[in-house]
Amino acid sequence: MSNLVADVVLPCEVDVGCGAIDIIIEPRRKELGGFSVRRALPTRERKMVGPWIFFDHMGPADFPAGEGIDVRPHPHIGIATVTYLFEGEILHRDSLGSLQAIRPGDINLMLAGRGIVHSERETPEVRNSDHRLHGLQLWLALPQADEELAPAFHHYPAAEIPTASVDGVSLRIMMGSAYGCTSPVKTFAETLYVEAHLSAGQTLTLPDVDERAVYVASGALRAAGSEIREHALAVFHPQPGVVVEAAEDSRIAIIGGEQLGQRFIDWNFVSSHKSRIAQAIEDWKAGRFDRVPGDSEEFIPYPGG
Repeated sequence: MSNLVADVVLPCEVDVGCGAIDIIIEPRRKELGGFSVRRALPTRERKMVGPWIFFDHMGPADFPAGEGIDVRPHPHIGIATVTYLFEGEILHRDSLGSLQAIRPGDINLMLAGRGIVHSERETPEVRNSDHRLHGLQLWLALPQADEELAPAFHHYPAAEIPTASVDGVSLRIMMGSAYGCTSPVKTFAETLYVEAHLSAGQTLTLPDVDERAVYVASGALRAAGSEIREHALAVFHPQPGVVVEAAEDSRIAIIGGEQLGQRFIDWNFVSSHKSRIAQAIEDWKAGRFDRVPGDSEEFIPYPGG
């Protein structure tokens, strides 16, 4: 998904005792393709957390029968998209010919590399009933050596994602290694992505990686003397032993990993070189990207004209 917009950033106030926290980001809501998203990355103040350059919280959005999401075909370069649903279903199509329904607990990883086009819609069975969509979509920036890889598509059913329990906290290790588990989901640099469910009063020590952040999908946390409200993204300093505590029952996503250096972003295009993005824009405007089999009649124009 796309439609990049500027977001509101609230710096952490020193006088509330948040020495472990670098910044707390309050995402701005954005209407996109028939539903609402909260965009936490990138912002003016914080472009990336480790290799993660884009973070959207989709919904929850309730649709009556006959309505639903219709994200028309659009292009990407220089990233891998990572889609994860709490509720609902998305029908993924791409220019490689992939056709895959994404359901709760699955992980969809689409490697854009030197260029791919995809759409996100729904099956008639889903659209013809009342339904809900709720989940997260993130983008991974690629290391410079991998930015021009051939595009690829990987789907991981929910049953393949490892789970763990740490002091009663339920965890899913979705990408990378943490809490004694390693995910099978493909990575391109050191990458961390964990989902956790905490009951009120439970605590969890965050993994130690170069950069890390916690997004509160529901509930609220306390950390280092500060409250992290629902739908906030807290970016932590790289100090060991940081502990978060659930102020109420909470569902969180922990992200982070290796710093990759500066990346430029324009619409759906990410690269370490501005000239590469300019070329991608011209290629899309000129119709030089491959089309999506089974969904080739529509497309999203480049918003810059």
